[in-house]
Amino acid sequence: MIEDCTAIILAGGNSQRMGRDKADLPLGEKTLLQTVTATMQQLFPQVIVSVRQPRATVDLPQICDEQPDGGPLAGLAASLGQATTPWIFAVACDMPFVVPGVVEQLAKHRAQHQAVVPIVQGHPQPLAAFYAASCLAVMQANLALQQKSLKNVLRQLDVCYVGEAEMLEADPQLRSFFDLDTPQDMAAALNGVK
Repeated sequence: MIEDCTAIILAGGNSQRMGRDKADLPLGEKTLLQTVTATMQQLFPQVIVSVRQPRATVDLPQICDEQPDGGPLAGLAASLGQATTPWIFAVACDMPFVVPGVVEQLAKHRAQHQAVVPIVQGHPQPLAAFYAASCLAVMQANLALQQKSLKNVLRQLDVCYVGEAEMLEADPQLRSFFDLDTPQDMAAALNGVK
């Protein structure tokens, strides 16, 4: 267990490319949200779902965005503002294949940094990352200026970027970073589950 951290599952997106709410999509015998929740509960003492508005179908604690049109940044800021631990681990509800070893590997890099973000295929993965409570002021300042870009926020923080080679050690196929944005992604995931 990573005791000094709360897992935040981001489930407030519009799901425009999917065409329907992703959190409730079935993957095997569980929904995407239930699948991610089960993994996070193996790693963290508290798991919270970040939402734009309360979800009746969720039996976990929920945190609502204070700025409904603020995207993932609004969810991160609201979560950091209410978490009682010095760290949060943020993961999107459409990333059902997150491997516990990846999260544990990232957790080892937190000392002396405000955020720990993996790099996969040359791109930062800010929705599978650790954020310290000290990130909150920067996030709130960006939201106040209507700046919703997570990449912009990361430029203003002390971030430890963890390279793909290290992620491959824990997850040789990098399935942890496969996010389900479209019906085609969902079909590919279902084919992998069967």
